[in-house]
Amino acid sequence: MPILLVEDNERLAKLLKQGLEKASFRIDIVDTATDAIDALAAVKYDVVILDLGLPDEDGLTVLRTMRQRGDTSPVLIMTARGSVQERVAGLDTGADDYLVKPVALEELVARINALLRRPGTLMGTALRLGNVTLDTTARQVFVDERPQILSSREIMILENLLRRSGRVVPKNFLENGLYGFGDEVSSNAIEVYVHRLRKRLADLGANIEIHTVRGVGYMIGEGKAAQ
Repeated sequence: MPILLVEDNERLAKLLKQGLEKASFRIDIVDTATDAIDALAAVKYDVVILDLGLPDEDGLTVLRTMRQRGDTSPVLIMTARGSVQERVAGLDTGADDYLVKPVALEELVARINALLRRPGTLMGTALRLGNVTLDTTARQVFVDERPQILSSREIMILENLLRRSGRVVPKNFLENGLYGFGDEVSSNAIEVYVHRLRKRLADLGANIEIHTVRGVGYMIGEGKAAQ
């Protein structure tokens, strides 16, 4: 699940990226309001972590622009500004949560997961189809209630497909969920990961199938897993 981190402190941004990636999130980092607005126009993010003290514009400018565009992605403001008035201003502008720095990584992860579980975000703690369950918080897959081991990228693809079960998920949507800015992506990377996921699910006895919609993307549904 892609998250946009808007933070101009390079050291802090790097530490947060490392910590959040260990929690199985995919992180893009930008350090200005202008770059944040451009990134949000290009990619649909599941959560935006937004600093307010940016070098070009106040972070609230990013938030206002998002809401004016109709972008309802959850926004967590994370800033050194901690007065009651500043908290109120952030929430009134459209933020979903507000944290004052310094922030413990464990709390940040918990806040992100809480935002992802809110109605209307397409998120939930457990996703189920057939005999497969994905615990999105623990990043654990179960087949017939038995825990299984999948790679982080296999889990990301499975999650994106399960959240849109019965609908075609475009290939570029899956790519956006797996790779960050500047990552080199081979032309058949998604095909390779989907093939591995199909084989893994079939080997585990999962009764769900990933269908290829040529030229468009993939769709998951119940049925015998593809070989």
